[in-house]
Amino acid sequence: MSNISDVIEAYLKNIIQGNNKNTIEIKRSEVADRFECVPSQINYVINTRFTIERGYIVESKRGGGGYIRIIRITNEDKAKLIDEIIEMIQPRVTQQAAIDIYERMLEEELITKREAKIMLSAVSRATLAFQLPLRDEIRSRIMTAMLSSLKY
Repeated sequence: MSNISDVIEAYLKNIIQGNNKNTIEIKRSEVADRFECVPSQINYVINTRFTIERGYIVESKRGGGGYIRIIRITNEDKAKLIDEIIEMIQPRVTQQAAIDIYERMLEEELITKREAKIMLSAVSRATLAFQLPLRDEIRSRIMTAMLSSLKY
């Protein structure tokens, strides 16, 4: 059974996919009312599930007429997307950001589920038993090498 965050995420993604512009504008309170949850739950979902690493840009306007705009970043050129991800993870990347990036790559069909599991195991904190920030720097180098090999 899915938790409320998963349900809200799926709902928002369905709206984005149904929209030809890959963008939506929502009112936090309206979505919270729809799912009978507190508005901070909507904030949590947006802040954790709609990140730049996962391929989204989030803009917000506060106040009475305020909204939250979620924009899905699309890129037809897969090599360019890989270059953008490599740039994003330099000079270091956290484990959570790595997970988000691999999930995005799965969604973009750049890698298979099996490849994602292999890549994640190579860059997990259990494998990279170093102190921070060295661990995040090594993770970045490993991911850069793997991503570069995908381009060719």
